[in-house]
Amino acid sequence: MTGKTLIGENAKIVATLGPGSRSPKEVLALAYAGVDVFRLNFSHGEHSAHKAALDAVRAAEKETGRPLATLGDLQGPKVRVGSLPGGELRLRYQKEYAVVAAETTDADDTIPVPHAEIVEILEEGDVILVDDGKLMFTVTQAGDAPRVRAEVPGKLTDKKGFTVRGKALPVRALTEKDRADLDFAMEIGVDLVALSFVQTVEDIEEVKAIIKGRAPLVAKLEKPAAIDNLEPIVAAADAVMVARGDLGVEYAPEDVPVIQRRIVRCARGLGRPVIVATQMLESMIENAAPTRAEASDVATAIYQGADAVMLSGETAVGRHPATTVAIMSRIIRATESAEDYRRSLEQFSGDQPAQTAIDVVAETSQGMAEAEGATALALRTGAFDRLARFARVRGKAPILYGSLDDQRLRTACLLWGVHPQRLNAGAVYWYRDLMDAAGLEGRVAYARWAGDEERFAWEIGVGKGRNGALITGV
Repeated sequence: MTGKTLIGENAKIVATLGPGSRSPKEVLALAYAGVDVFRLNFSHGEHSAHKAALDAVRAAEKETGRPLATLGDLQGPKVRVGSLPGGELRLRYQKEYAVVAAETTDADDTIPVPHAEIVEILEEGDVILVDDGKLMFTVTQAGDAPRVRAEVPGKLTDKKGFTVRGKALPVRALTEKDRADLDFAMEIGVDLVALSFVQTVEDIEEVKAIIKGRAPLVAKLEKPAAIDNLEPIVAAADAVMVARGDLGVEYAPEDVPVIQRRIVRCARGLGRPVIVATQMLESMIENAAPTRAEASDVATAIYQGADAVMLSGETAVGRHPATTVAIMSRIIRATESAEDYRRSLEQFSGDQPAQTAIDVVAETSQGMAEAEGATALALRTGAFDRLARFARVRGKAPILYGSLDDQRLRTACLLWGVHPQRLNAGAVYWYRDLMDAAGLEGRVAYARWAGDEERFAWEIGVGKGRNGALITGV
């Protein structure tokens, strides 16, 4: 995995694999178009299909000569309605319906919900959203025989998603299905793991205890309880995702952009990578070009300094997966080249300056690179969290991250401005080797972790370019 050129963008692209894109040929096309992280969505598909997709990513990695990461996205406790008589229920505007805690029902005008704990917490006046918000109900009667009123007419069918707006649900983020999927993901060597419907720090700690450091954990922020407890949850996770699909169900549309800004600012301030996801180029599921509003949506996330933007249905089931990625890449490059890009980044850097000794080293290293006119900052460090602290600076010099460990190189694919390259074992001037691999010339600043369990220590400096120009530091 030694690429010959530097990928141009600072922000990364996450693409979901699905029936229309998981073949080796399609995966390779997506990689060449600019995908950095491939998402395996465990809400859909069999384990065998996900294993085949991961194998295709590994093959594309060898073909392209650059690291490519995989993200195993766990489904989480998706609450759904049960089975209806005939598979559907025609809803009439303002008509009331009974709600029962059951897998199925034969009763007329009754909605089964196979989650007794959810039915028990219903209160009069609660708003229930079904099928990603397409159907809406208001609870008119709580207790042992709850009833709801349909606020929009329509057709309710089996197994549609069911949520109570604005309420913390009494369920754990990790289901038995998730446990099996997580074990499988670790077995096949997934590089990153995403946990859905996080509501508490304990949700994160439970999954981290199972992963045992084998992969960074991405907390998907999509429930009001997570937003209410935002900073501790972001701090506990290795990375976060702004999951705007379910946020849009839980909150009014006008609230979601405000919440996105809040999450991005919090994550960047705490040095946690942040992914902005859902419906970014949604119209390209069918169309060969995005709407202008979609292009602006992607650009907004880039202006905010998101580490990555994600494609879901656009690449999983869309008609133009590689074209969609290529267009997203063009939007990223255009935005990052804008005159006001740097000023915008500063607005979302968080309210606090350097918080840790690593932050001081990272800021000093980037400052040294700028002062000496270095083309890049070469970096060696083993831990994902230390690498993320360097990305947090959002420095002008691209970070050339060198490692001998394939999994570390792959996880680095998620981080803003970080370009992973395999090290040559034993190289004295390793930073020059990284420059050569990236196809860059000129001076190079460098930082290398030199500590151990007994001491915190870094080696930082500036190396001469191939032209041999002297470096005085004054």
